Amino acid sequence: MARAIMIQGCTSSAGKSYLTAALCRILANQGVQVAPFKAQNMSNNAGVTPAGLEMGRAQLVQAQAARVVPDVRMNPVLLKPEADTRSQVVLLGRADPELTALGWRERKPRLWPHVQAALHSLLDEYEVVVIEGAGSPAEVNLRSSDIVNMRVAQEAGAAVLLAADIDRGGAFAHLLGTWHCLTPEERAMMKGFILNRFRGDARLLSPAPEWLEEQTGVPTVGVIPMLDIPLPEEDGFWTEKQPAGGEQGFIAVARLPRVSNLDEFAPLGLLVRWVTTPAELEGARAVILPGSKSTAADLGWLRASGLAAAVTRAAHAGVPVLGICGGLQMLGQTLNDPHGVEGGGEVPGLGLLDLSTTLAADKTTRLTTLTDAETGLSLCGYEIHHGQTRGGAGVQELAPGLLWRAGNVRGTYLHGLLENPAYLERFLGWVGLAPPADLDSLDARLDAIATRVRAGLDWDFVRGLL
Repeated sequence: MARAIMIQGCTSSAGKSYLTAALCRILANQGVQVAPFKAQNMSNNAGVTPAGLEMGRAQLVQAQAARVVPDVRMNPVLLKPEADTRSQVVLLGRADPELTALGWRERKPRLWPHVQAALHSLLDEYEVVVIEGAGSPAEVNLRSSDIVNMRVAQEAGAAVLLAADIDRGGAFAHLLGTWHCLTPEERAMMKGFILNRFRGDARLLSPAPEWLEEQTGVPTVGVIPMLDIPLPEEDGFWTEKQPAGGEQGFIAVARLPRVSNLDEFAPLGLLVRWVTTPAELEGARAVILPGSKSTAADLGWLRASGLAAAVTRAAHAGVPVLGICGGLQMLGQTLNDPHGVEGGGEVPGLGLLDLSTTLAADKTTRLTTLTDAETGLSLCGYEIHHGQTRGGAGVQELAPGLLWRAGNVRGTYLHGLLENPAYLERFLGWVGLAPPADLDSLDARLDAIATRVRAGLDWDFVRGLL
């Protein structure tokens, strides 16, 4: 019997975050004191805990699924990619420059004690911990530096369930191949396989699950249907479904190379179109520059792609433009990096807002409530930024240090701005678009997902592992 159950995947984007959230809500609905855990995330989709600490967005959602207060112990290590070969290391909710400067393999001995301590403290406080893996446990080149997959499973004594995305094809080969890449000790922890995102008649799967069990001794304990119930995850979920925009028009959101916190645009529903070229911007009713983990580099990309000029033309033509966090900084006059947070130097912005930004050495992370002087609305959200921004004479400050406007161009440091229903309605009014169909609350979606996932699992088998 185990105190922890772990969802691993054959590949990235196999649905680990989704299934972990579902298990947390299923167990919470049964009265079990449950907490999520992921030792190490690599994602620019992050949020802030009530304690003002930063952690992966997926674990914040999983904490809500478990009906517990988010705690950075649930995601002790967060890697935020800044370039193809560089990531900022966030340890227990705070950016750590010393760890960021170390090489990938050099970090393990420094990080593993923190992972151990966080994991065991959760195991001490909760009846069950639902653990999410990362990538695949079959990445044998990373075994020596593993602090997130089988190393964590062994530390927790977890029962492991391995998920494959059957919608992409090759699921049985993925499951068998992953199992073969494990050591005998690791295979002993593998208790069941899950076929995720299945479309069609599950009876047509036979005899493949039986064949797989003959090869491995591991039963297939779940066939989860393709669920069109979105959750904020750690990767690009909201950019994978590219809508046509509909007859009434669309809102263009720049798909920056290092885009961050992209799930905050979910309330816009199918009105969103992610764009990477000037041609895709044509006809947009509004333009949003989202957050970025590397604002200066993404600003360079914006110029090189031609989008910077296209956004400027749209703004001058009266199209509403909104910049959030890094996007806000891009809209200003200058971005100065005296401490080398993003490599140093000063770069010019788009000049659409009379703002100047300096990147501070310390990062601001906090939950925030502000009053918008333009609308009179009280707005809730969170801040994650190094930037300190000051306005000049040509811009109206709507909330001190957080929200500015010049004509049809607005910028803010408040992530989650459009998740405030009243502000979303005002924004769409400025844009001239009707609100999208109601998106159920996150809590209602978690309950719906839990119901569907439990129905697809051999729940008696899974519950019996704990």
